[in-house]
Amino acid sequence: METPIKLYRNPKSGHCHRVQLMLSLLDLPYETVDLDMANGAHKAADYLRLSPLGQVPAIDDNGTTLSDSNAILIYLAEKYADSAVWLGSTPLERAHIQRWLSIAAGEIASGPAAARLVALFGANLDQAAAIAKAHTLFAAIESNLGESRFLATDRLTIADIAAYSYIAHAPEGGVSLSSYPKIREWLARIESTPRFVGMARSPVPVTS
Repeated sequence: METPIKLYRNPKSGHCHRVQLMLSLLDLPYETVDLDMANGAHKAADYLRLSPLGQVPAIDDNGTTLSDSNAILIYLAEKYADSAVWLGSTPLERAHIQRWLSIAAGEIASGPAAARLVALFGANLDQAAAIAKAHTLFAAIESNLGESRFLATDRLTIADIAAYSYIAHAPEGGVSLSSYPKIREWLARIESTPRFVGMARSPVPVTS
């Protein structure tokens, strides 16, 4: 690698954190570029060349640019790691991992992530509905983790990386994890992984 990978981000974005976590777990040199999104830095012409939809995160890997957090996880695993470990070694493993990437972009985004957006950034979303959706999702994950140490396989994969950030920080959006011991154990397993790096914590409101 010629120079560190540049990670363009908002430091409180779980989408950005999942990429930073993957970079760190793979022990890849990287540098973060924090965008002043409040003043429209993510809509500036130079940034739109990296991320055409004006979203974070985006990376610049020595001239190779890519946006969308889940796409970046796949790219990093394919280019810099044993892809079978992170992306699945069998058709069924790969299918299970893809399912969790879809959940990360669907139920996690509209559940715990949306509730946190309201609490932290005042997003114009239905927080009560997002909290309810989060609890429905967490009940299903709790059951899933009763049979496995990780979400998609018996080892850490990008499924776990894609899901971790917004679940770990769900209490910041008013979603308590107190009823989900298996989820808390799963979070602890990820956090005990060598080179784990966390996302900055924000205040926790009264939970539901």
